[in-house]
Amino acid sequence: MGERKGQNKYYPPDYNPAVGGLNKFKGTHALRERARKLHMGILIIRFEMPYNIWCDGCNNHIGMGVRYNAEKKKIGMYYSTPVYQFRMKCHLCNNHFEIKTDPGNLDYVIVSGARRQENRWDPFENEQIVPEDKDTSKRLFDDAMFKLEHGTEDIDKAKKAAPILVKLHDAQDAKWNDDFAANSLLRQQLRTKKQKLAVKEKHDNELKERLSLSIPLVDEVEEDIKIAKLLSYQTSDSTKTRRKKFIQGLRKTPKLDPNKPKKCLNVGIIQSTVTTKKEILPDASTYNCSMASLVSADYGSTSSSD
Repeated sequence: MGERKGQNKYYPPDYNPAVGGLNKFKGTHALRERARKLHMGILIIRFEMPYNIWCDGCNNHIGMGVRYNAEKKKIGMYYSTPVYQFRMKCHLCNNHFEIKTDPGNLDYVIVSGARRQENRWDPFENEQIVPEDKDTSKRLFDDAMFKLEHGTEDIDKAKKAAPILVKLHDAQDAKWNDDFAANSLLRQQLRTKKQKLAVKEKHDNELKERLSLSIPLVDEVEEDIKIAKLLSYQTSDSTKTRRKKFIQGLRKTPKLDPNKPKKCLNVGIIQSTVTTKKEILPDASTYNCSMASLVSADYGSTSSSD
């Protein structure tokens, strides 16, 4: 905004209109610091890098579009077009590089201090249509024989490329001739893909809820599926299942003969017990007679002692 300072409405009391504008009256330039080298033919401008370069001082890459305060000066003429040269300092080191305009080729040329990154597109390698240069155009205008030969070459190129162009045109018409059909096909593919994604998301959410997982699940791989089929897992029965099996085993067990050794099931442990022989008890009559003789013997001994 420095160049607009002379456009305000304030004029000092000692201003003399005969001198000229405010800049002449104060002895300053409208561009201020940008015109400090104007007596040398140099103007400070804001220059934007036209392409990618490598700085020769620090070997760092400077991308296209980076802006610098450059010293602009006129170094020559290309016909009626002036040729300008720009000198600027690298923002990463103390190196200076210079770039000039090339009106003949509509390009910029690096004079010193840097080198261009070669990533330019060559249309000849890709068989693109390239406009004729000025020398060729001039010969076509002046030389009739050259114009005839040039036209013959163009006709030969067109005949060679005609079958390929026809095939490409037919393939393009077969695919995109009906816009409604192409749009319907595309929407159907997207709809099918969304349905598959919804089913997969539902299945993953159920699995994460059942296994109490909070991590995202990845897609299944055929190798993982094959390895999982080869593995076998043996899980131990729960207490309730073992109790149920034990009760069923007791119900299916046949009744045992009292004269045979018994087998008792006790929570999976087999115990065997053998019944002892029955003790032979005396009969009731014999037991009564023996008791009577014992009582009489006791009484007889008592009376004799008395």
